[in-house]
Amino acid sequence: MLEKARRRYILAKIDCYKPPHEKDFQNALFSSIIRLFGEYGASQTDVSLIEYDYKRGYAIVRCSHKALPMVRAAMAAVNKIGSYEAAIHVLLVSGTLKALRRKMPAILNE
Repeated sequence: MLEKARRRYILAKIDCYKPPHEKDFQNALFSSIIRLFGEYGASQTDVSLIEYDYKRGYAIVRCSHKALPMVRAAMAAVNKIGSYEAAIHVLLVSGTLKALRRKMPAILNE
């Protein structure tokens, strides 16, 4: 019997000179995952972008709970988004999107 897909939600801060566009962020993250773990590893992560705030420089990314260490490592390995040097910092990991959104104001200093 198939088991229910367990997911984790990651709140990530993007430090960059110029805030990157959503597609540039996605491309940088996916290419980092493929570069580190190959296509088979990337297929195991089940990564998707849930929310991206261009102005405040944060993103919410969903992934498989088993692939959480892989996605965190791939985020840490990103050093360029688009044509600008950048860094992605994991601020918070949660099992539900509701809990992540509840904790976001305290983490983002709002």
